[in-house]
Amino acid sequence: MHISQKLAEAERAKKPTFSFEFFPPKTAQGVQNLYDRMDRMHGFGPSFIDVTWGAGGRLSHLTCDMVRTAQSAYGLETCMHLTCTDMEKSKVDAALKEAYNAGCTNILALRGDPPREKEKWEASSSQFRYAKDLVKYIKDTYGNHFDIGVAGYPERLEDQDDVELLIDHLKEKVDAGGTFVVTQMFYNVDNFLNWVKRCREKGVNVPIVPGIMPIQTHAAFLRRANWARCDIPQSWTDSLEPVKSDDAAVRDVGKDLVAEMCRKLLDNGIINLHFYTMNLAQSVKMVLEELNLMPDTQSPLEKPLPWRQSLGLNRREENVRPIFWRNRNRSYVARTQDWDEFPNGRWGDSRSPAFGELDAYDIGLKGTNEQNIKLWGEPQCFKDVADLFVRYMSGDLGSLPWSEAPISEEANAIKDDLIALNRRGLLTINSQPAVDGVKSSHPVYGWGPRHGYVFQKGYLEVLVSAELISELITRIERDADITYYAVNKSGDLKTNSPADTPNAVTWGVFPGKEIVQPTIVETISFLAWKDEFYRLGQDWSVCYPAASPSRYIIESLMETSYLVNIVHNDFHQSHGIFRLFDGLEIQNMDQHLALRPKPEVNGAPEAKQEQTELAN
Repeated sequence: MHISQKLAEAERAKKPTFSFEFFPPKTAQGVQNLYDRMDRMHGFGPSFIDVTWGAGGRLSHLTCDMVRTAQSAYGLETCMHLTCTDMEKSKVDAALKEAYNAGCTNILALRGDPPREKEKWEASSSQFRYAKDLVKYIKDTYGNHFDIGVAGYPERLEDQDDVELLIDHLKEKVDAGGTFVVTQMFYNVDNFLNWVKRCREKGVNVPIVPGIMPIQTHAAFLRRANWARCDIPQSWTDSLEPVKSDDAAVRDVGKDLVAEMCRKLLDNGIINLHFYTMNLAQSVKMVLEELNLMPDTQSPLEKPLPWRQSLGLNRREENVRPIFWRNRNRSYVARTQDWDEFPNGRWGDSRSPAFGELDAYDIGLKGTNEQNIKLWGEPQCFKDVADLFVRYMSGDLGSLPWSEAPISEEANAIKDDLIALNRRGLLTINSQPAVDGVKSSHPVYGWGPRHGYVFQKGYLEVLVSAELISELITRIERDADITYYAVNKSGDLKTNSPADTPNAVTWGVFPGKEIVQPTIVETISFLAWKDEFYRLGQDWSVCYPAASPSRYIIESLMETSYLVNIVHNDFHQSHGIFRLFDGLEIQNMDQHLALRPKPEVNGAPEAKQEQTELAN
């Protein structure tokens, strides 16, 4: 969706909105940490984000990757910065093509800063001397596909002190095709409001979004203000100077100052705020909380669907997905990114028959071996693995190999049942409680348009040992309301489900619309998930040395257990699935592994890898 449309909708609704800026980190670990932070900050409810472009396009590949990931995997409406300083036409064309293919529909067109080795800006291409030239080129090349933002400077620019001349340049950029303005950071609201008035008087009538820089430390505050050449009100200096050596106090005082600045903007009809995050979340969150703009139980974040939508190319109308990837959204997007069409309305012939390969980026286990061992420890017996799952279900562990985020609030209704199963060695991978018609505005279960009702069937995905699988299946097949799939690593599939018929496990009823069935269970996608599930287990096992008890336990678990998904089709039954497991329990879970002595050859230990066995 075009940012100018979002801004216009907010203006009509008189509802304050906000957006975030991020920049490409310098290291691979920094990129992964930022992706995790972007994922969490999605929950703050930004209207859009933007991603910066390095001088001369030095980090262009990373900017493009970040735009693609944010847009496709995290469902964040993303605006890509694009500069023309030291940028050849071929580089501009390549960047625009990548943005287009990522589903991005917003570009912030900038002249750009000179590379560090150059003291001042110089045009290197006669075609792109100024930002207005880049705006016109994008417009001529792509028509209305891209919404084109431009930069505004309320106080001054590094190489230009004449603010009136800068407004004239802004007008030229808008006349060339710019549809919204994002401003340089500032702290003097009166200066900004006066500048906006002068822009309007000169015919700049597109939305103007103020750039807000939260305060992290006193030194960074001064450095950034000096770099932007912006005026610092005396009252800010008086408030920050006494606490400048205390970073926590600076953040707290800065939060109040920036929040008061934002309130003044909101009170004067500026309802869209753009935060320069510096890739950090806390100071932004503090300001949003102070402004009461963070989602909460009284005003939850609106969700069009129960899962996070992708905004990748051709995916905006996608509204059906299998439930198996609900805890690995990014992996699902990666494995289906090459599909020509995506399910809309029903899961049928509109989808590709093939899921992407498991060696694609974003699908394997995250983190280094050392990080994962620190997170999940070194299991010495099966009970240690079960205890990890209990900790996760209790909210005391942030992730598992198959779940990248903490357990959701939705699970609270069945949390005690989940904990009980894991304590008995039945490891729960995915679940949802039955919901019998709650309002679509419900803070936990709600999704979709207002004034509707949503429903869901009880669902459980659980890892079951070979010794218990036959008894469990016997119990399931006694109940006509329950369907299941069970499969082991080698692909031995057992099911009572009708042949390859999708089973909707969530649906919604809304005024003036057909019933929406966005989450399903079906055969082909479950078998694709099976491969990924066992691959992740294998990835976890190889975090540990080859002869270690930890690797043996996890490998044995993957080799001998069945992955089972169960749907209770009577959505009035809130705990019906869990009765199937009454009395089922893995025995001797606390048996530890002991090293078997190496056999001797001619009185000396044989030079073979150690073997392990369960201690009696």
